Amino acid sequence: MGLIVQKFGGTSVANAERIMNVAGIVTDTYKKGNSVVVVVSAQGDTTDDLIEKAREINPKPSKREMDVLLSTGEQISIALLAMAIEKLGYPVKSLTGWQAGFVTDSTHGNSRIRRIDKERLTNELDKGNIVIVAGFQGINRYDDITTLGRGGSDTSAVAIAAVCHADLCQIYTDVDGIYTADPRLVPNAQKLDEVTFDEMLELSSLGAQVLHTRSVEMAKKYNVNLEVLSSLTKRPGTVVKEVADVEKMLIKGVAKDDKVMRLSIIGVQDIPGIAFRLFSALAARKINVDIILQSVGRDNTKDIAFTVGLDHRDEAIQALEELKVSMGAHEIVYDDNVTKVSIVGAGMATNPGVAAKMFEALSDAGINIQMIATSEIKISVLIRKEEGPRAVQAIHDAFQV
Repeated sequence: MGLIVQKFGGTSVANAERIMNVAGIVTDTYKKGNSVVVVVSAQGDTTDDLIEKAREINPKPSKREMDVLLSTGEQISIALLAMAIEKLGYPVKSLTGWQAGFVTDSTHGNSRIRRIDKERLTNELDKGNIVIVAGFQGINRYDDITTLGRGGSDTSAVAIAAVCHADLCQIYTDVDGIYTADPRLVPNAQKLDEVTFDEMLELSSLGAQVLHTRSVEMAKKYNVNLEVLSSLTKRPGTVVKEVADVEKMLIKGVAKDDKVMRLSIIGVQDIPGIAFRLFSALAARKINVDIILQSVGRDNTKDIAFTVGLDHRDEAIQALEELKVSMGAHEIVYDDNVTKVSIVGAGMATNPGVAAKMFEALSDAGINIQMIATSEIKISVLIRKEEGPRAVQAIHDAFQV
């Protein structure tokens, strides 16, 4: 038998009944002779509730204190799950992120893992304990609590699997795998038996809310044996692996991301280095930029438009306002009534006409495209937010995925 890492999301531990269900899954795995490390998220809407409590006290709290507050959600989950496993008569030990050895950088709210000092984890496993770890959190070199950002428990689980050389990392959610589209938007969406790391990485970054993007990056880097499945059913899930059957399906999925906005800086000087100044200023604020469109220069000026995540709205606008005068810009325009719809599939790299088919589907649905971005295995378009669900269905039907 081997070492299994199991991660359970907030809906999987939302109440007492579901916690006991998770305890049953964990102990069933343990009874088969496996060593088990469990990573859990905060229960249900706990994180949102904690954010609201903070806002009642201080509308603009420091990120350090928010990390102190938000980390408590996962600590509640690990204690309750440990109690449930104790009730079933099995040896168990719960550990916070820092007790489990997670050392991160000092970027509060979105820290990155520097290392995992696994001695405590290994010692507890050697004693025969089921080890339950609080996901999403760690500690920096100043002994301050840090958090990994929304979805960070996935990254915690994959990191443990990587550093401990686990035989399998299972990500349990409230859906039974990865689908060709969000089943809530596309009733005929199909569950995928397998998907490549690259395809999953694109789907995650483009709005598919199944796996945290950084967890997929880490799984690919360390070749972690990864499976996504449901904690509420006993059906097989979706395996995420290095190589899948690329001939079987032209595209693997259609994703929609509503948490984006378009920013435009109008009439900047048409001289070398302008784009560098703009995007280096955004990078310095740790703002990720996705789709970029630059107009052809005219009258010694040009326009630059790009998309950023809505969570960086205020910082991005401030950065542009600070650059506006020095870049000779006429105005800053922003629009958050947009959504990004994307198709992903390794098969499209060797099949011509994929973009044309996607654009035809949108045209037939009467949907106008504002911006386009492409790579070897993805095509993304920016459209009006209200047209997002219709666009996903139209594209899904066109490719019959």
